[in-house]
Amino acid sequence: MKKQLSFALAGVMAVGMLAGCGGGTGSSGSTSESSDGTVNLTFTWWGNQTRNERTQAALDLYSEQNPGVTFDPQFAEWNDYWDKLATAAAGHSLPDIVQMDYSYLEQYVSNGLLVDLTPYIEDGTINVDNVDEGILNSGKVGDGIYALCNGVNVPALLYNKTLLDEAGITIKDNMTMGEFIAVCKEVYEKTGYKTNIAYIDYFCRAYDEIIYESDSIGASQETLEAFYSLYEDGINEGWLLDPSVFAEVTVGSVEQDPMVYGSSPETMSWCFLAHSNQLTAAKSAAPEGMEIGMTTWPSADPAKSDFLKPSQFFAITVDSENPDEAAKVLDFITNSVECNNILLGERGVPISSEVSNAISENMSEDDRNIITFINEVVTPNSSTISPPAPTAASEAYNLNRNLVEKVCYGELTAAEAAQQMYEEGNEIMAG
Repeated sequence: MKKQLSFALAGVMAVGMLAGCGGGTGSSGSTSESSDGTVNLTFTWWGNQTRNERTQAALDLYSEQNPGVTFDPQFAEWNDYWDKLATAAAGHSLPDIVQMDYSYLEQYVSNGLLVDLTPYIEDGTINVDNVDEGILNSGKVGDGIYALCNGVNVPALLYNKTLLDEAGITIKDNMTMGEFIAVCKEVYEKTGYKTNIAYIDYFCRAYDEIIYESDSIGASQETLEAFYSLYEDGINEGWLLDPSVFAEVTVGSVEQDPMVYGSSPETMSWCFLAHSNQLTAAKSAAPEGMEIGMTTWPSADPAKSDFLKPSQFFAITVDSENPDEAAKVLDFITNSVECNNILLGERGVPISSEVSNAISENMSEDDRNIITFINEVVTPNSSTISPPAPTAASEAYNLNRNLVEKVCYGELTAAEAAQQMYEEGNEIMAG
């Protein structure tokens, strides 16, 4: 396998964490095969409208090239997606092919819900000859490869460049947290626009800590207090968005992020903590005349915090009645130039160097700028991504979200929230 992934000639990245719009079609469930031998595969993903349209077109192409194979496409926004998937898992009616996130991978594998793709890779059904070994292994849990990465992206702070240019404010790459907060205050003082901050796992990486260890909270109480102090200070000083803003939008939706959605500076943010793949969707959702810039997320130590991330994966579930056909679909997405000329790297840099080279001529200027951002800004100033979060992390994540809200509403101090996260979080993680 190739030892280096070809970034220079690839497309726009895909979301990690993230978001989309639109509702699914059909009902949950796995493969059905009719008496005449035709196969219908249920294929599900989260994403924005651009992703929905491109994915549907790619599936149509597969059906055209493989008569007798049809798809039941299902899509949802980020939060709804995982709720629906959890319900399907409980009812043993998971779709054949699921879009999988790095943060959920270990949980789904440990619960016996995903098929080991190793046999399909070894027999050539899924061709990985042009795939970097490290990227391939990002879908590995234990001795098996349970998910196939479909792109690479990086954390990216998107910002309202038009607003900041008018205010005479310049944004630099690799801002420290102190520099970022100074910008937040300046933007608020000059424009009235507020901000939205920070991811706890990214924040903790600056202190050589992993927030969710296998059986404990890996951050110190001191680091946790520093994290919650960002919210406490931001609310008290006026530059942080009130949490009530998020009660009126779909959290995780690019189209409803406060940077592009809202009616006044009080409800709008000047920036969006996103991933590099979301630039295209954010530009599509932005009001006319808004130019969007891109830089790195802020951190006390940017080089320690930043990382290259498998944008998303595709995986085959144990409920599929035809995993062999599903594996062929994964190969198609990975290696078909025709398919990727439709997808155009929306989920991330194609992991096949041969494919990324082949589709480069169709890349937009934004796509190329993202590749430059990854190569020249993030890659030289980043560290290895943290391991996938263990199963208990979901409950600990919800605890943190609730504590942030309580700090913002003045129900807890930063110190009290830190103590609660440390004590209750450790109980959760210990099981």
